[in-house]
Amino acid sequence: MVCYVGDEKMDPKRYIKWIYQLGFLLLVFVTLYLLVLLKPVWLPFLKVIFTGLFPFFLGAFITYLLHPWVEKLYQAGLPRGLSIFLIYLLFFGGVGYSIYKGIPVIIEQLNELSENAPVLVSQYQHWMFHLERKTSTWPDGLQDQIQARIHAFETWLTNLLALFIGWLTKMLNFLLLFAVVPFVSFYLLKDFHDVKKVIWYLTPKKWRRKGLYFLKDLDESLGGYIRGQILVCVLLGTVAAFLFWMIHMKYPVLLGIIIAVTDIIPYFGPIIGAVPAVVIAVAISNKMAVYVIIIILVLQFLEGNVLSPFIVGKSLNMHPLFIMAALIIGGEVGGIAGLIFAVPFLAVVKVAMVHAKTHLWKPHK
Repeated sequence: MVCYVGDEKMDPKRYIKWIYQLGFLLLVFVTLYLLVLLKPVWLPFLKVIFTGLFPFFLGAFITYLLHPWVEKLYQAGLPRGLSIFLIYLLFFGGVGYSIYKGIPVIIEQLNELSENAPVLVSQYQHWMFHLERKTSTWPDGLQDQIQARIHAFETWLTNLLALFIGWLTKMLNFLLLFAVVPFVSFYLLKDFHDVKKVIWYLTPKKWRRKGLYFLKDLDESLGGYIRGQILVCVLLGTVAAFLFWMIHMKYPVLLGIIIAVTDIIPYFGPIIGAVPAVVIAVAISNKMAVYVIIIILVLQFLEGNVLSPFIVGKSLNMHPLFIMAALIIGGEVGGIAGLIFAVPFLAVVKVAMVHAKTHLWKPHK
């Protein structure tokens, strides 16, 4: 059989391969279309499965974070069991104590914030009225652009606060479910090498070596960044809450948590986290606003020049322009969650491309 494309003769095998690829692509599009149509059917089941498995995923993630510290203690001469016990006790003891002491304070400050919300809104409206009056003589197009930017920022900040409060509420509602996490982490830490063996034997033989190289490359690039970034965020949020409490700023714990969470986002995170603190401080007094701005500047200097270079370092080895582009695209696609996961996703893509070039693509002889 001879096939022709235009005036050129095509090899039957290439023709069949081309038809197969086209059919496979069509099947993928049809499958995706059916999944979108059937979303009301499968989404509730997926949510139930995800809710049930989430503590196990979280426990596995915590194990991934803690395991290097266990190995360091073990290599230093401590028995493995004692190393696991010490790291486990320090981490979950600290988290448990923070939850025990912090939850009542967070609830109290949330209630106080909701009671004072009308005052903050009134103060903000007064600022907006003053800004509109000052810019009323500007060209209409420029004034409209300023108003549109302000409105977009208001919507974005409202969604951010709603997401944060919703996240806290979900954490409280699923507190019993999260009680499973320490047990999952303990057994994964204790049987870490056995779990690795099981995964090794379950992986097809042809993928074992390549998969191992990929995971090692990914851990070297992303593992240090995640551990370091989480530690920096915790330290920064703790110091912020303490300094706010020292100057008698309202809602110090809430504002410290906001600064810690938003600091996960490179470059833009510190600005985002500073906005609620500055807005509340200005509503209190100009003197408090000056104190808060000074504290935020000190925190950013501490993070940019001490904590991040020392703890995180340059583990990602990526140019800032790529990181900024990933943040912009992530924010457009996934909102706040997109901003948080943009950099880790970019790191995975980078490692995958380097790994494919090094271990998978073989030059043709």
